Amino acid sequence: MSTVPAPGAAKEAPEVLGLEKLSKVYNAHRKDIAVRALDGVSFRVVEGEAVAIIGPSGCGKSTLLHILGCLDRPTEGRYRLAGRDVAALNDNELARVRNQHIGFVFQSFHLLPRLTAVENVELPLLYGAKAKGGKTVRQRAMDALTQVGIDNRASHLPSELSGGQRQRVAIARALVNAPSMLLCDEPTGALDSKTGHEVLALLLGLRKSGGTLLTVTHDVGIASAMDRVIWMKDGVVEEDGPARKVVEHFLAAQAAEVS
Repeated sequence: MSTVPAPGAAKEAPEVLGLEKLSKVYNAHRKDIAVRALDGVSFRVVEGEAVAIIGPSGCGKSTLLHILGCLDRPTEGRYRLAGRDVAALNDNELARVRNQHIGFVFQSFHLLPRLTAVENVELPLLYGAKAKGGKTVRQRAMDALTQVGIDNRASHLPSELSGGQRQRVAIARALVNAPSMLLCDEPTGALDSKTGHEVLALLLGLRKSGGTLLTVTHDVGIASAMDRVIWMKDGVVEEDGPARKVVEHFLAAQAAEVS
């Protein structure tokens, strides 16, 4: 049978990451105290998707986040990132993958207090990435600040910026190397409601240029705004599907536990 798509058939977007029966066991050498934080997790994310990972505390979200960000390795299973098997990479290769393919956005911003906004954004460019298209490091950092609408505060220190402005700087820093994926950990958790909505709209808007967004969150409002939600429970994927449908089932399960 021919594998050539029919004329006019839509092509599937390229895969950004894929997990196959991924598990993480802490103290695996001691059966009496071993903790299985992840147990056979499988899913894939394609270019341009906005995906939220939700679930109660202790469900494995943080462990999964660390593995997706190449900050930890699974005990079992496979993790493909940008077409490469992460398990086959050494520490230097992992650092290079993190720098070139993943942009991190955290709840607490993690900006260096003695550096200006533009200097904070320049940091990922100083760890091995060369100037692209003839642009200097400073020009690329300014382009990233412009992309998130904060270039007019480039020379300000973090202490001179509001929470929303600091998060925009953090997003610019995450974007400056044009990563395959933005990996966000409660990106609006430290912000007021209005500013949080503005930052969420900014993150979702990045998909227009083909960006992929994966966020770990407790906020079902943020999860509902995504294309897709992965609900984690006890280290496994309880449900994976359209955002509003999965959030509805998640809230119903929570209500049933309380009643």
